[in-house]
Amino acid sequence: QVQLVESGGGLVQPGGSLRLSCAASEFTASYYTVAWARQAPGKEREGVSCISAADESTFYSDSVKGRFTISRDSVGNTVYLEMDSLKLEDTAIYYCAAELFDFCPPIFTLPTMNNWGPGTQVTVSS
Repeated sequence: QVQLVESGGGLVQPGGSLRLSCAASEFTASYYTVAWARQAPGKEREGVSCISAADESTFYSDSVKGRFTISRDSVGNTVYLEMDSLKLEDTAIYYCAAELFDFCPPIFTLPTMNNWGPGTQVTVSS
């Protein structure tokens, strides 16, 4: 099973940007569908974004659409989540998951994926 590690979290002011990375021990872009989810204090984990293995199609939750961008590097070992125009409500622990799916499942089902990394904290505060 591929081992995942998230990085890139931190403290940022509202309107700022961060880029999260999801690195894997063995990870090829052509095989894995990768998803990002987040969990805020006292709330359930929610799906944020996903990139499909089959055709690189990308999907976003309504709350981040137009502000977040998911992508892979050319080698295929890292998936990024570029987060712009950050809001206070984006504060959460962000997790990535990778599974041998051809296509992304529906956004609202992303938290049911297996094989999550330990997460990285994102705090948006003035």
